[in-house]
Amino acid sequence: MTLLANPFRKTALALATAAAASLTFSIQAAEVEVLHWWTSGGEARAANVLKELMEAEGYGWEDFAVAGGGGETAMTVLKSRAMSGNPPSAAQIKGPEIQEWGELGLLGELDEVAEAEGWDELLPPTVADVMRHNGSYVAVPVNVHRVNWLWANPQVLAAAGVEMPTTLDELFAAGEAIREAGYIPLAHGGQAWQDATVFESVLLASGGTEFYQQALVELDPEALGSERMIEALETFKRLRELMDADMSGRDWNIATSMVIEGSAGMQLMGDWAKGEFTAAGLTAGEEYLCAAAPGTQDAFTFNIDSLAMFRVEGEEREAQQALARLVLEPTFQEAFNLAKGSIPARPDLDMSGFDVCAQQSMDDFQRTAEEGGLVPSMAHGMAVRADVQGAIFDVVTNYFNSRDMAAEEAARRMVNAAQAAL
Repeated sequence: MTLLANPFRKTALALATAAAASLTFSIQAAEVEVLHWWTSGGEARAANVLKELMEAEGYGWEDFAVAGGGGETAMTVLKSRAMSGNPPSAAQIKGPEIQEWGELGLLGELDEVAEAEGWDELLPPTVADVMRHNGSYVAVPVNVHRVNWLWANPQVLAAAGVEMPTTLDELFAAGEAIREAGYIPLAHGGQAWQDATVFESVLLASGGTEFYQQALVELDPEALGSERMIEALETFKRLRELMDADMSGRDWNIATSMVIEGSAGMQLMGDWAKGEFTAAGLTAGEEYLCAAAPGTQDAFTFNIDSLAMFRVEGEEREAQQALARLVLEPTFQEAFNLAKGSIPARPDLDMSGFDVCAQQSMDDFQRTAEEGGLVPSMAHGMAVRADVQGAIFDVVTNYFNSRDMAAEEAARRMVNAAQAAL
């Protein structure tokens, strides 16, 4: 008789298996599974801060990182998981998409944590409104990013004999000087979301915040098809002259490394790029320079990263609530944003430990909030629904990479795309 044929042996194995399954379930129930796309060097270091805080309180963290700087791949994975009835505990979702997930009834409320921690008093109304669905908190902000930044290598600028440009005309002039000095003027990655990031900064510089709001937030067809839009598109297309021929498919952080290493002079990118400079051990204001994207000094294009919480039960909900609480506590807000390059979502924190770029960002955020210069980033999912954003992306990147499409045609397509999406 073999061992497996022994009924007592079978019973012992069954009990052991059941006990192991029970233990595994218990461990998993106390975990949070977090889907995000913080996968570059600085971003991954920032996300690990939250993992360590959760583990310090006795909770497990199952990391579900999906590479792709714009988050498109992560959202595809999330939709697949949600449709199969198996969403993660929390996911990096932002802007109008929070409302879309809330309408599906899949998000869990955080009002108990919000009330206990005083979120209404801690968060600026602009930030808090994005985190609510039907009046209840369903997401928690981890930071505020400024998208309209220009980054530069001071040694490259010095070699070219130029200063940081403050207008679009100065940007083109500096770019030509940088090229003549033997460097790539503007580092860029040829991906749709990166093209859109540059485009919205150019539009903001050439049209101002009111026009930006009309065109990229309200989707006003008159604004989208206007002469001002055509001029902005033409200026945007000219920027290709400052970029290298190998940019197609390049990730944003690789473009940032070109500035860090000194093969390129400048990059137009949000302040998550600063996390890469920090990870490289460089000092802001000395070994790398930052300034508002040329022509946008009076505006602040914001991108708020947030974690939306899905409906869960039992011990997983307890862990989820702890996650939401820890995200807004000073320890995480300071550590995460120091590593990520962004600024805290709560403006009451001491900024003295942050670099000069972050201090400028916080000052500009508060000033533009008072003056009406805050605008949501279309390129980073804060202004319009994902389908509308995708339609605009298609027009922008096709125009940018086309040799034949005129700016007038791109403007017409933008009007048609927005109307079709709506």
